[in-house]
Amino acid sequence: MHNHYVGRFAPSPSGQLHFGSLVTAVASYLDAKSHNGTWLLRMEDIDEPRCIAGVDKDILTTLEAHGLYWDGDVIYQSQQHPRYQELLDDLLTQEKAYFCTCTRKQIKAMGGIYNGNCRDKTVCSATQDCALRLKVDTPLEAFEDVLMGKFTPSSSNASLNAEDVVLKRRDGLFSYNLVVILDDVFQQVNCVIRGCDLIDVTPLQRAVYKTLGYNAPQYGHVPVAAVAPGRKLSKQNRAAPVNNYTALNNIVRVMDFLGFSFPNASEFDDIDSALKAAISMWDRKKVVKTPEIIVPQHESTYYSEPL
Repeated sequence: MHNHYVGRFAPSPSGQLHFGSLVTAVASYLDAKSHNGTWLLRMEDIDEPRCIAGVDKDILTTLEAHGLYWDGDVIYQSQQHPRYQELLDDLLTQEKAYFCTCTRKQIKAMGGIYNGNCRDKTVCSATQDCALRLKVDTPLEAFEDVLMGKFTPSSSNASLNAEDVVLKRRDGLFSYNLVVILDDVFQQVNCVIRGCDLIDVTPLQRAVYKTLGYNAPQYGHVPVAAVAPGRKLSKQNRAAPVNNYTALNNIVRVMDFLGFSFPNASEFDDIDSALKAAISMWDRKKVVKTPEIIVPQHESTYYSEPL
């Protein structure tokens, strides 16, 4: 990369890190460090009602236990509201955003994709029960994923314009698709390594970048750990928290999961030596090119039985 590499890991403090989260953290860390880059940490606590008090500290402890030390200060989205609102005010002034009263039920009746129903209406004001949407007149486009290769939007309507995304929800919370972009721009992130569960939304986020006048970062998506096909390891299916006391073995398992022939834990003196070896071994071309990997039942330390 021509510019200094800036990557990031952005967990949500709605639950402790599980094995799938650790895979993403390690992959993003290794990609940054193998490029002599900066690795930032951001707490995506924008959906505050879903966040659990103290979990952010647990996440920091787990990262430190695995030798994954971040650069600079940790940014919390919940402390960035004035910056988000300033942009929304500007977009409204420029008539690039509009208020929308459509409910989830109404959008479902549209086929599940918002059809711009309120785009040219004066339907409400900021004081009423409505969402704020961005006018997106950019088509969903294929992009080159640095890990998975070329990704083309799966919809047969991929040539059509992207959906007008929600910037601020009816309940007053800023939307993920807004703040993830504003924060990556603010932190000058130019390469995002994350799970394949987010690859489908990437073309839309790239369209939002373009609409807002920003350059999108490079994206790379790693396989997600799943308990069954289409059922990723998550807090919802009671994924077990990462065991910090087996950190060295966890790093080895992550590398094996990602497709690397990595030495056994017994061959390393400590976490630092394992990470040093992992950085030197990291090769984007060697990452398994599959969206998900089923975690074997005998490795049930990664999760409890699904619901």
